[in-house]
Amino acid sequence: MDFWIINGYTLGMRIPIVDENDEIISYRDKKDRVAGDVCRVTGLWVAAQNGDVLLAQRAFDKEYNPGLWGPAVAGTVEEGETYESNIVKEAKEEIGLAGYQFKLGPKFRRSSSHDYFVQWFTVVVSRESQFKKNDREVADIKWFSRTELDKLVEEKPDIFLPGFENYKSTF
Repeated sequence: MDFWIINGYTLGMRIPIVDENDEIISYRDKKDRVAGDVCRVTGLWVAAQNGDVLLAQRAFDKEYNPGLWGPAVAGTVEEGETYESNIVKEAKEEIGLAGYQFKLGPKFRRSSSHDYFVQWFTVVVSRESQFKKNDREVADIKWFSRTELDKLVEEKPDIFLPGFENYKSTF
């Protein structure tokens, strides 16, 4: 597949467009999505054995939600990928996480800046694990205790992805 990355945006990437049952109905270049198109997204919650959660701050030049904190890994499923193959690719690409078995979590239908199904995955790693962030995708990664995270979500909800408080039930 031919594609180019310009200012952190992938051109020429085709994504599945799905119906309300998450069945593929067509494919469209990501840049050509229109209102009402429903796509597929993955997210990975990374936790340590002590319960701390690794979050990623989106790169500041991202088209959607630049600079906001969210799950350690997230991505849009591309043509020819499954939810599972996409999260494995995104984990390696965004934070250098490879060689782990990700546990399948819940799948939800969501709407924010666009409509999508999000399939969640979880993994528990050592807090001392080494990560290698991709600066095109991620501005920062940081461990948060559950207490610290709860307090931040309550006091500074605008630093997190829209609906983040709802996502916490998935990890």
